[in-house]
Amino acid sequence: MNEDKQENPLVLEHDADGIKELDNLLPRWWVWLFWFCNVFGLAYIFYFHVFNWGDLQAAAYVKEARAGDEIKSAALANFEGNLGELQPSKEPAVLSQGQQVFMTYCAPCHRNDGGGLVGPNLCDDYWIHGATYLDNLRTIINGIQEKGMLTWRGVLKPNEIQNVASYIYSLRGSNPPNPKLPENQAPAASNKPSEFE
Repeated sequence: MNEDKQENPLVLEHDADGIKELDNLLPRWWVWLFWFCNVFGLAYIFYFHVFNWGDLQAAAYVKEARAGDEIKSAALANFEGNLGELQPSKEPAVLSQGQQVFMTYCAPCHRNDGGGLVGPNLCDDYWIHGATYLDNLRTIINGIQEKGMLTWRGVLKPNEIQNVASYIYSLRGSNPPNPKLPENQAPAASNKPSEFE
């Protein structure tokens, strides 16, 4: 042991299973990084938890979400204020984007071709809530709660609402296979009691 110590003064006096431990100093960059992390951690604790000078993640998220909602509400209010000036677009890019929105949000109730499933047929001329483009926009924005149609206000952006309304408007007059009956030709409900009652 003493011979090793004389040969290499960094070797410590003990060993474990023949492994000798060196008494090396840590690199300077590591020591500085270690102390920087300690100081940063203390500063963080005092800044965020002791003095409450900064927002924690949850509070910062709520603040950002509130600011985002205000921007979204202002954009929707501006959009809804100018609805009367809007016309359906015939541009292929707009109709393509509208079709993508339709397939994502509308097709589950109106079918991929607009022929109607749970929701009404969008391809005929019999529209329950108005047949104009403006009526389509209002229906998409406000929904029809009593019939189960969701309001898309706040879900879709104003340009998405306009794109999907233009696409729906372009479906009018198309003849999908096996469409839902037009609303004015749906069979009347029978008052006859069912045999199972």
